[in-house]
Amino acid sequence: MGTWDIGHFDNDSAADFCNGLDDAAPGEREALLRSALLGAVRAEEYLDSDEAVEAVVAAALVAAQCPGGAAVTSAYGPEEPIPPLSVELRPLAVEALDRVVAEESELAELWDETESGPAWRRGIRELCDVIDPVPPTIDVPLFDI
Repeated sequence: MGTWDIGHFDNDSAADFCNGLDDAAPGEREALLRSALLGAVRAEEYLDSDEAVEAVVAAALVAAQCPGGAAVTSAYGPEEPIPPLSVELRPLAVEALDRVVAEESELAELWDETESGPAWRRGIRELCDVIDPVPPTIDVPLFDI
């Protein structure tokens, strides 16, 4: 895997996937993202690193459209705009990211062998937190006693 940094778009597989998104018609881009997410979720045994990278990119593009999501500013991200995505992709994106960091994931294994592994995992966790934020705890009694 040609990787030059821990960012979600900072490797050859991510750049190739984004090029494919740019080449697709706007109406086909959501289906490509869904397919990448499903590929990770449905991996029965070992998740290949290229599939995992595509799932991370897809999840990052989903997160970019969530409240509090960061815009994709990487030079290796898609150049063409991603149309508004269905909110139904959000739980699928979180499920895919959970699979990417699981034990049977080549990408997680590769990162865990480096000193950047913890930072990479934090980046994945941050995506999950944007896509599916934990509701705030409310310290208000439910009943008046």
